[in-house]
Amino acid sequence: MTQLKAFRFQLKTKPKHELLMSRFAGCCRFVWNKALALQKERLDKGEPCLSYNKLAGHLKQWKHEEQTAFLREAPSQILQQSLKFLDKAIADAFDKKSPKGFPRFKKKGTSDSFRYPQGFRVDQNNSRVFLPKIGWIRYRKSRSLTGELKNITVSRSSGKWYISIQTEAEAGSPVHPSASMVGIDLGVAKFAKLSDGEEILPLNSFRKQEKKLAHLQRKMTKKVKFSQNWKKLKAKVQRLHQKIAHVRHDFLHKHSTAISKNHAIVAVEDLEVSHMSKSASGTRDNPGRNIRAKSALNKSILDQGWGEFRRQLEYKLAWRGGMLLAVPPAYSSQKCPRCGHAHPDNRKTQELFRCQQCGLTINADYNAALNILAAGHAVLACGEIGSQNYSVKQEPAEASLEAAGIPRL
Repeated sequence: MTQLKAFRFQLKTKPKHELLMSRFAGCCRFVWNKALALQKERLDKGEPCLSYNKLAGHLKQWKHEEQTAFLREAPSQILQQSLKFLDKAIADAFDKKSPKGFPRFKKKGTSDSFRYPQGFRVDQNNSRVFLPKIGWIRYRKSRSLTGELKNITVSRSSGKWYISIQTEAEAGSPVHPSASMVGIDLGVAKFAKLSDGEEILPLNSFRKQEKKLAHLQRKMTKKVKFSQNWKKLKAKVQRLHQKIAHVRHDFLHKHSTAISKNHAIVAVEDLEVSHMSKSASGTRDNPGRNIRAKSALNKSILDQGWGEFRRQLEYKLAWRGGMLLAVPPAYSSQKCPRCGHAHPDNRKTQELFRCQQCGLTINADYNAALNILAAGHAVLACGEIGSQNYSVKQEPAEASLEAAGIPRL
């Protein structure tokens, strides 16, 4: 099995380095916007989009034009990479199976980055990296690189520059040391409830900093736009957003790593987070209901990072020889794990599940985790996950009920 890993480090830049990197990021942004405008113009006329090869030909012309001669200062590879990224983004937008949003124009100061596919060098002994047309730059080494170097991406975040080095390594066919299977119910009041009884409380990194963020944003609106005081407050807002994101990612990485180490197969609900967090404001003719409550719920859902948690679980389990199962979320909170009776009245409160047929009374989140585990066993039994065989110690719901001290019928 081939493993792709990314190692991110902060650069120890000097003013001359930052000036060049800002110029290169600006050139990549200019090429992206110019090529995107050209593609949109062709679409408006009913013409097909240009391929990457034809866009690369336009790039060669732009370099020789007087108004865009500054593009010759930047390495050709990073400009070509911008065109490749745009070509892929447009292809993803027209993908019939899973279409994504059409690419947008980039703004200065937002997602400033560029990528070197080759020509760079890394000196791990001296903690430095060589970037074409920039030179050697030292970085804060927190861990050693493993695998073959594939590419390097330079990006700016909150006024600091970072490098992300992608490596590739062959890991063979790993065998997971554990033989257990677990179901996970994700929520807002409790971040996760596992079918083995473990409970993970939410971090709510955004909620903890929400008042401070709102205070800074209100102060920012009172300053003259693009003035020095406005720029200082903008930098503070960016740093606070970065802190919120870093705290959330640290939380998700720690728990996803622990779960992937302890369990060979993990079953989670196949949640459509984008649909769950849609606005309830509606339209002028058909206004929504409970808009403030739904807005607060949406904010809490997005604060949990369910999609990122699932992504981390998937690749970490694969690296260790395990597997992630995504099961349908329908009736997971209303179905009884003992008798199978499903009804909305089974869960009248957020915390308590009480079956109206057999009388089983347990924690509602734990009940959902048991149902998700049973659905994962059903997916394995139906052979919907490929030809690879997995041996697990537990049987569907019955073993989990016995472990929880719930007698059978």
